[in-house]
Amino acid sequence: MASQIIDIHPHVISDDEGRYPPAPLFGKRSDWSQERPCVVETLIEAMDQAGVAKAAVVHSSTTYGFDNSYVVDACNAHADRLIAVGSVDVRAPDAVATIRAWTDKGLAGLRIFTGGSTKDFDPSELEDERAYPAWELLGELGLTMCIQTGPVGLPQVRALAERFPNVPIILDHLGRPEVTDGPPYAAARSLFDLADLPSIHLKLTPRIMGDSVKGAATPETWFPKVVEAFGADRLAWGSNFPTSPGTLGEILGTAQDRLSSLSGQDREWIFGKTALKLYPMLGA
Repeated sequence: MASQIIDIHPHVISDDEGRYPPAPLFGKRSDWSQERPCVVETLIEAMDQAGVAKAAVVHSSTTYGFDNSYVVDACNAHADRLIAVGSVDVRAPDAVATIRAWTDKGLAGLRIFTGGSTKDFDPSELEDERAYPAWELLGELGLTMCIQTGPVGLPQVRALAERFPNVPIILDHLGRPEVTDGPPYAAARSLFDLADLPSIHLKLTPRIMGDSVKGAATPETWFPKVVEAFGADRLAWGSNFPTSPGTLGEILGTAQDRLSSLSGQDREWIFGKTALKLYPMLGA
């Protein structure tokens, strides 16, 4: 296992709606953010209990839209352990200035939320040329972009990776592949077709941990295939805490169990070293 475990996908929600008012993207707030809110102090406590050293905290678009105030403030208050990954309307005319302003405040990465818990995926944002200046800036600043999409958006992800090869891209939840058909996992071909693009990385979250034991899928056949295609240095673990149910320790324990067939070196990359490559500020 890695000398230190790093989580690249927890969330935090403030309990002060006066200071940090909800304004969810697409106009509908996620159920989890109301049922399982998690202030940053709770996250730190959960990390301590689970043995997680550091985290790249992902802004909750389904709570705050494009207002990254809480995730930035929360991570700045614990800068020795946390960095903030936020969301900006990359198609807006002032996107470049907005990104610069947020990075000046401490934002260390970006995420595009094209759909998920509150809305079907719409990949049109990923092919909108108005976003190109924002992507160019990411390359200049050395910032990583997470993309939340499903298989429907993978052609657009490929196009972005080819156009902006110096921007590291992380596919949240592996792009939600279909794996229940089992080996050789033909239904997930669109995911494996991206393996030739070195800038594309995959985030291993509870969703794929659950899917890996459904239908004909098994962790022992699925995860080694992903590692063989992409390399462990392009895979990183994310808890999705508290969106996914369970304690952070339980979520981590499940991931460690499902990845136990991999080599110790591969697991070191997935549980820590890849995160440091994608977010160098975590190593500061």
